[in-house]
Amino acid sequence: MSEQKKVAVIMGSDSDFPVVSAAVKKLKSFGIPTETHVISAHRTPQAAAEFASSAEENGFGVIIAAAGMAAHLAGVLAAYTTLPVIGIPMKSAALEGLDALLATVQMPSGIPVATVAVGGAENAAVLAAEILALSDPTLAAKLKEMKNQMKEKVAAKDKAIQEEAAKL
Repeated sequence: MSEQKKVAVIMGSDSDFPVVSAAVKKLKSFGIPTETHVISAHRTPQAAAEFASSAEENGFGVIIAAAGMAAHLAGVLAAYTTLPVIGIPMKSAALEGLDALLATVQMPSGIPVATVAVGGAENAAVLAAEILALSDPTLAAKLKEMKNQMKEKVAAKDKAIQEEAAKL
């Protein structure tokens, strides 16, 4: 079996890290190797192009990109690679992240960016894991276990609410 693919977690600013850290934690909980970097689509466009252009040969299988406001990072990275890119639109003061959401989803034909909710770092990590799990049965089993645990938690909450309601 080949070496496990890594996931790159790229943010446009270090101020994004408190949100993006949820993706890093989730990826690590699945045992997925990660690298985390600050690369700006506007301030360091050459670094963005170089990172994305060499990502596949450097062992990455998916790139997660978090950016706010104009949020061009995910699209710029996607322009330089054929790897899946997942965008996390980040909340901003001016438009509460709507600007970043629209910028992230409105990619031109041929440059797709999968997009999660504003600030949806954990879902970005799960989606990255699901992509890698297509060729990794061990990772697929971990995802199934996560889904089963979620189901069990909901069932327990349902039972507790039914018991509370019966007491009324």
